[in-house]
This record gives sequence, C-alpha cells and structure tokens, in this order.
Amino acid sequence: MKIFVISDIHGSKSALEAALSAFEREHAGLIAILGDYLNHGPRNPIPEGYDPPGTARLLNERRELIVPVRGNCDSEVDQMMLEFPMLADYSTMLLGSRRVFLTHGHELSPERLPPLSAGSVFLCGHTHLPLLERRGEIFVMNPGSITLPKGDHPRTYGLIEESSLEIRTIEGENFSRLELD
Repeated sequence: MKIFVISDIHGSKSALEAALSAFEREHAGLIAILGDYLNHGPRNPIPEGYDPPGTARLLNERRELIVPVRGNCDSEVDQMMLEFPMLADYSTMLLGSRRVFLTHGHELSPERLPPLSAGSVFLCGHTHLPLLERRGEIFVMNPGSITLPKGDHPRTYGLIEESSLEIRTIEGENFSRLELD
C-alpha cells in the first residue's frame, strides 16, 4: 500500500485541496499527517486560503484514511473540530515488516531519534523543509510543507511504498527519492 505523507497544513484549505488532488492522483491508500492542521501559529504569516473550518471539513471527510499525530500548533480546541484523534505525540505503523514512526518533529527529530530498529522509517515535519536521507540504519523523511515551505523550496509531500521513499512537489514532480534496501 502506498502512504501519502503531508505536514504543516496550518489551516490553508486551498493548500489542502491541492494536496488531496495529489493524493487522488497518486492512488495512495492512507494519508499520514504529521501535525499542524488548523492553526497558522504565532511565528507564521496567515497562509493563503486560510480557512480552518473549511480545512477541518475536508479532513473530516477523509477521517478513515488519516493516520494523525499532533503538531506544536495543535491543541484541544483543534481536536474539537476534527473527527479523528490527533493529539498523540507519535504513532507507529507497519509497512510490510518495516516499522514507520510518525511524529511532528518539535520534540523528537532527525537529530534526536527515538530508539528504532534497523530499517525503520522515521517521519517528521515541523521545519517546513523537505528531507530524505539514511542515517545509519534508519531512513528519515520530512515531507516539507504543503502550505508554508521554507528555504525557497516548493510545496511538497511524501510517498512511502514498501521499496522506496519519495518526496514530490505538489504538482507531482520528483523532488527526492530513496530506495529502501
């Protein structure tokens, strides 16, 4: 199964619509969301298409497809608008026999990895910077941000398949790819 990975929506309905179009185009089975759903945060500008209620509606329509974790801009009031539990600091799933660890990235990060077995995949967002690399025996992915990318990067999302990790631009162009061996 292909897993679609996004982070840092920050309440932008228009950015989420573009990401959901990419999700459909990719024929993925699940959407892993690495936090920061509705609130733009005090250090970020108000994003284009800022519509937290509309963003919540779009997410709720797909609640059964979402594997969520909490971001540093998410709170109990955000949870009241979302029809899936999104306040967990981390989650894990299996892709074949490979463990995938999901977190936002403001506490655990590529520089501060949790204990993971060889071959595991660590997913995080938070920095709004796409990252795809192998750190020792652990594969690390940050899909970047679909709303407020930083570092002159385009809006990006991630894809996980049993044999590869990939980051693509919101238009579907390859940004970075890593084979899982």
